[in-house]
This record gives sequence, C-alpha cells and structure tokens, in this order.
Amino acid sequence: MQLNNDEIRRYSRHLILPEVGMAGQKKIRATSVLCIGAGGLGSPIAMYLAAAGIGKIGIVDFDTVDFSNLQRQIIHGTEDVGRPKAESAKETIGSINPNVEVVLHNTRLSSENALEIIGQYDIVVDGTDNFPTRYLTNDACVILKKPNVYGSIFRFEGQASVFAPHLGGPCYRCLYPEPPPPGMVPSCAEGGVLGVLPGIIGCIQATEILKLAMSKGTSLVGRLLLFNALDMKFRELKLRRDPACPVCGDKPTITQLIDYEIFCGIQPEAAKPDSHPDEVTVQEMKKALDNPSLGIKVIDVRDPDEYEIAHVAGVPQIPLGTLSQRFTELDPNQTIYVHCKSGKRSMKALEFLREQGFKYVKSVKGGITAWSDEIDSSVAKY
Repeated sequence: MQLNNDEIRRYSRHLILPEVGMAGQKKIRATSVLCIGAGGLGSPIAMYLAAAGIGKIGIVDFDTVDFSNLQRQIIHGTEDVGRPKAESAKETIGSINPNVEVVLHNTRLSSENALEIIGQYDIVVDGTDNFPTRYLTNDACVILKKPNVYGSIFRFEGQASVFAPHLGGPCYRCLYPEPPPPGMVPSCAEGGVLGVLPGIIGCIQATEILKLAMSKGTSLVGRLLLFNALDMKFRELKLRRDPACPVCGDKPTITQLIDYEIFCGIQPEAAKPDSHPDEVTVQEMKKALDNPSLGIKVIDVRDPDEYEIAHVAGVPQIPLGTLSQRFTELDPNQTIYVHCKSGKRSMKALEFLREQGFKYVKSVKGGITAWSDEIDSSVAKY
C-alpha cells in the first residue's frame, strides 16, 4: 500500500513524526473502524479519524438529527436537522477526507446483527448513550476478539477506556457487572451535558484508536480515565479482568449474544400498555387547570433551571430533589397531578408520595414535552 503525493501532503505532519512515519500512516490507512453512534462522541471520533486517514469507517446509527443535537454533535449542521445521522455524518466525513471509505449501517445494533456488522472491522468504538447497546457491544467484541474503545459522558464528567481481554485487559462487564435499574441514571436529555465534553472524551477515544492501529504507545487497556470538566482534572483507575466475569472470565457462561433489553430490565415497546393506571394525559391536566372546582392540584417536579426554560402557567414547582422535605405542603387527601419533562421523574415523585400516604396521585404522561406537542406549542421544548 503506497501513499500518493496528495496523501503525502495531507498527512505530512504525521509522516515527520518518528513514532508514525510512512509505516505508521500506512497502518492507519489499512485500519477499519466501526463507530457505534454518530452523536456527541461519534462526531469528534469520526471526524478526527477521517482527518487522520483511517481507511474505512463504518457508522451505526438509526436516529435523525434534532435541533437539540447541534449543541455538541458537531458532525451535523443546522441544515441537517431531520436527516438521518448516518447520512449526515458520511457527507461531513467526505468533505474532510474523500479518501476514506464510509460504510453506513442505518440500523439499530441488535443481537441479531451485531456479530455480522462488528466482524467486518478491526476496531470498535463505543459512542452509545444507553446500557443495552453498551453491554451488547462489549459482549460481541469479546466474542470476536475486537478492541472496544469505550467512552461515556454525563453533565460535566466523562470516562474512557479500552476493553480488550484478548490484549490482556478486562471487559466492560468486569467494571460494571450489572446494569443500573431502569431510569436510575438520567440520560443527557434529562440531566444535560456540557457541549464541549464529548469533544474531549471523543478525542481521547480517537487517540486510542490511532495508537491501536499503529501498535504504538501505552493504551488505556487496564485503565479507566476519568475527567471532570468543572474542576479540569483527570484521574485514573487501574482495572483488572474479573476471573468470574461471565463473558471474559476463566469459565465464561455467556458465549453468544442475549436479549440486552431484558438484561437491563427494559420492557419491550410492544409489551408496554398504551395507558397506565397511574398516569393521566396532558388533556386531563389541562381540564384540571381550566376547572379549579374539580379540586385537582397540579405540581411540577422539574429542577428550577428547567422551570425557567419553560413552564405551564399556574403550575407551582416542587423539585423532585426537595420533595422529601416539602411534601407536607401538599394535602394527602387531595387529587394531585405531577408532571416533569417526559414522565419519568413524575413517576418517581408519585411512588414517593404514595409511600407517604397520598392515595390520589397521578403522573402526567409525557410531561411538559407532551404539553408543548399537544396543548400549547408556545411552550418551549428542550
């Protein structure tokens, strides 16, 4: 594999590095990488890998670009809103480096297709934001002996590692044997994320990929790098393979892919009922607000910053984090409708109030997002 004159000019700053040189750049060009996710982490990863000259980049993503993505998912632009993320990412990569082969997998990674898709690539990079896909990616990579370059972000904190038992390190399950209960860890949509954070963690992941491609330097195999953007501090934890790990341990019990939605305690969409006995619709919430004589109290359990962004007029706020101190402000014999952004935190508030003896509590399905969609579009969505 030879580099032409245009490639030599493009990669000249690599070529003059003794640790890279012509031999290292050829290895980079010969490497194929599967990027699972074209969002916050996937954006800088794919863009920097393309600029560096990775020969083949596969992108797995089935989502479309939303306005709320643009604050951090820099591979997409305003004109891409509504487009499939995979297609938008391919276009951006092509503008950065037309020499890179981009393969789109515009689908959801599943137990049925993961081994076939991942098997086509040398290195896998995890840019996902949900636990089922993280465990699926991990298990498939262990089975196929592929390095899994891991990263995750939340609010102001991020972490990165390289999971590769075949290279002497642990896998993701060695660090996190069991997933958290559903809803325990808020998503970025619920908890927020500093826009530049995925750029920092994504660049660390891209760096690890290039080092793996060239077999240079000391990788993050066996190490977990932790970053706090508010304090601008890095910490490092040593990781070891768990001999009892069901996937990479001495006597693995998981030798084929399982149902990861069930493993993570997530109920399949098809099995979810259209209505829940503890939920009311935003139409019912509006009826309660329009008719005070019904005696129904509506409260908002979102955080103050969210309330400032958007709220429904006339609905008082008791943040979920303060509900344990302020629930005495409420009448346990009154019917209470609780709403949040999407309905998750309001269900937690409902459960807490029920434990305190409140019998007539309902969660508003879809929260203020549904209110904006179905009742009043002037209420901002975030």
